[in-house]
Amino acid sequence: MSSDVIIQAIVSGLLMGLVYALVAVGLSLIFGLMEIVNFAHGEFLMLSMFFSFWLWALLGMDPLLSLPIVVLALAVLGFATHYGVIRHVLNAPMLAQICATFGLAIAIRSGAQFLWTPDFRSVQDPLVAGRLEIAGIFIGQPQLVAGLVCFAAFIALWLFVTRTETGLALQATAQDRQAAAVMGIPTDRMFALGWAIGLGCVGVAGAMLSSFYFVFPDVGINFALLAFVAVALGGFGSILGSLVAGVAIGLVESLGGVLISPSYKLLIVFSLYFAVVLVRPMGLFGRY
Repeated sequence: MSSDVIIQAIVSGLLMGLVYALVAVGLSLIFGLMEIVNFAHGEFLMLSMFFSFWLWALLGMDPLLSLPIVVLALAVLGFATHYGVIRHVLNAPMLAQICATFGLAIAIRSGAQFLWTPDFRSVQDPLVAGRLEIAGIFIGQPQLVAGLVCFAAFIALWLFVTRTETGLALQATAQDRQAAAVMGIPTDRMFALGWAIGLGCVGVAGAMLSSFYFVFPDVGINFALLAFVAVALGGFGSILGSLVAGVAIGLVESLGGVLISPSYKLLIVFSLYFAVVLVRPMGLFGRY
């Protein structure tokens, strides 16, 4: 097998891995704040892709241009989810929390199938299309832009969490919510903000995916599954871990499909996850 094919797989895996990482970091942020696993994460990704698609279909807005609207819509949806659902089960047993987010996932997916049917849809003639050729390596422009936008969003999130007063308040709430409340930090607002930021990250990823990926009600399942693997691999609550694990999954998936077989690429990803958690059950950078 030629080196060009290997390099091609590495580039493709890296770009897709950045998308996986952004989806995973939203999930990790919510868990790090509240220790609640959002089983509806993939369905929110699906909603963001549909929002982007319908803005294109009804108003002619390219996914790249509608990105701020989709992110804002998902952030508002994050606030609504916290105050409408999560707040009421925050102090409930873990089983009730699991049932709440799992039931929310089923409701969102079923609603999407009812409203939009299970048909596959796609954005035609996006603003960014075609591919680039660099030294014999072909890079899809939609994938390149998606990877760069997701990486920029990741950097913005990291700077916000580590360099702003609100971000430090989020970290304090994640470390010890009782102590944070005693220090005057409004923990309930921090929880709501965490959901808004987490789903806002999903909004960025979904809008970018809609420019080159099919949109349908079950589209979020595979991405959510890989996001769960990335969070567990990188460590629950770790932003850096989500980035490293997401990129690693993208590379392993792409290289495994080329070097072994496309039908085994997910098996290779899960094997990598299994090998890591045997050595480090809390993940590479995890605190749990």
